[in-house]
Amino acid sequence: MTQTATGWHASRRRDGASAVLTMLCALAALSLASSGSPAAAPIAVAVADFDYFDTSGEVTDQSAEHQARVASFAALLRDNLAAQGGYRVVPIECPDHPCTATSMSQDVFIAAARKAGARLVVYGGIRKMSTLVQWGEIQLLDVEAEKLLMRRTVTFRGDNDAAYRHAADFVGNTLKESMPKP
Repeated sequence: MTQTATGWHASRRRDGASAVLTMLCALAALSLASSGSPAAAPIAVAVADFDYFDTSGEVTDQSAEHQARVASFAALLRDNLAAQGGYRVVPIECPDHPCTATSMSQDVFIAAARKAGARLVVYGGIRKMSTLVQWGEIQLLDVEAEKLLMRRTVTFRGDNDAAYRHAADFVGNTLKESMPKP
């Protein structure tokens, strides 16, 4: 009878150890499934300064205000892209400022984007047509593939900070649709 009781206890310990091992394996499988694959590295994107052309013919010189608004437009785009997650905004360095696609040759511009480590570069210009209407030409280039991913013309009304903020929000959302996902 002693032998049977001992065999029963040993069998019960093996069953308990097996149950614990099964539970640990299940927990490990669940933790691997819930963590999924590791997060992809953020895509490096550079937002160049934007060119500005005033062809409105207005008498008042608004150059300083326009330079500030165009600089703000690019900064707002950088902030918008950085806030989206999955993208890392990198600065483009150039010898002269503003650092636009037309202020340097195409080769130098692309080399500056590559040197910054950018896979993507956003660039373009804004043209003031009249007191009320502005046009923006926005382009998105995949530097690695040397392929233009997006070219969009946008219009916006107003020549004030609010109009530029609104336009930058719209362009940021438009870029999000065209950019590769990390």
